[in-house]
Order: sequence, then C-alpha cells, then structure tokens
Amino acid sequence: MTLIVTELDFLCEALAEGIECRVEGFTGDFRFLSNFYPSPIEVDRILFPTVEHAYQAAKTSDRSQREAIAALPSPGKAKRVGSMLQPTENWERLKLGVMEALISLKFNEHVDLRQKLLATGNSYLEETNTWGDRFWGVSSGDGLNHLGLTLMKVREMLRTSTR
Repeated sequence: MTLIVTELDFLCEALAEGIECRVEGFTGDFRFLSNFYPSPIEVDRILFPTVEHAYQAAKTSDRSQREAIAALPSPGKAKRVGSMLQPTENWERLKLGVMEALISLKFNEHVDLRQKLLATGNSYLEETNTWGDRFWGVSSGDGLNHLGLTLMKVREMLRTSTR
C-alpha cells in the first residue's frame, strides 16, 4: 500500500511507521520542492532568486541575458522569457545535468530546505501538474517526472554525503 501525503508532519509520521508514501504535487507543505520556491542561488557570480530563474538563464551563454533573467520579478516571468530564448547548442542533451546541478546547489546552500528534503525519506516525489508538463512532471496521469526523479537523486546524494 502506498499512501499519498499532503503534509510534511503526516509524511514523517507515516515513514516512522514504515508506510510507503508518495508526494504528488509540490504545493502546500511541499512547495519547497518547486523550482519556483524562493531559494537564492549564485551561479557564475549572478544571484538568482529561484532555481527556475537560474535554469532559464542557463539556456543562453549571453551574460547580459542571464543577468536580465535574474532580475525578473517572478519565476513565472523567468520561465516565459526563457521559453523565448534560442537555447545554446546541445541544450536538449545538457538540460537534465543543468537541472541536477541547480537543484543540488539549492539544497546544499539552504540547510532548512535540505532538512525538509531529507525528511521526505524514501517517498516517491512526483511533480504532478495541471499545465501539461509531461517532461519535468506528470499531467493527467502521464509523464516522465524528470523533476521528481532529479529531486530523489539529489536527496540520495545528500543522504550519503551526510552519513
């Protein structure tokens, strides 16, 4: 039996009792898992307010465009601007590694968020969404869930590095 959880405290209790759990959607108590969550990270001496800002900026090698994306007022705006960029050559081959590096940076830089991620134990993390993203998440029951898989990979790396 797998339990779908929506609250971090309940997840911790269920894990302590040996119940297999899933987190579906990065909202509420699990919003910290979202790339839109405020968690400043520095990349190439540019401070980005969220992982989403940094990910979208990574699509270009133009420093001024990266700085402009970092200055945008919201991760949603960064995503919209990033979608209009002509990505660097090989972006499709590089984007998973870029995302892993940025998520690693987020959870290494923010101890409170690292503790929350580790508190998810071995729960399956699924970026369930309603906007049709089937590459990074799962929409209408279908998708590759690369964001969730990356978060679980980073969680395991953090777990083994803190032992």
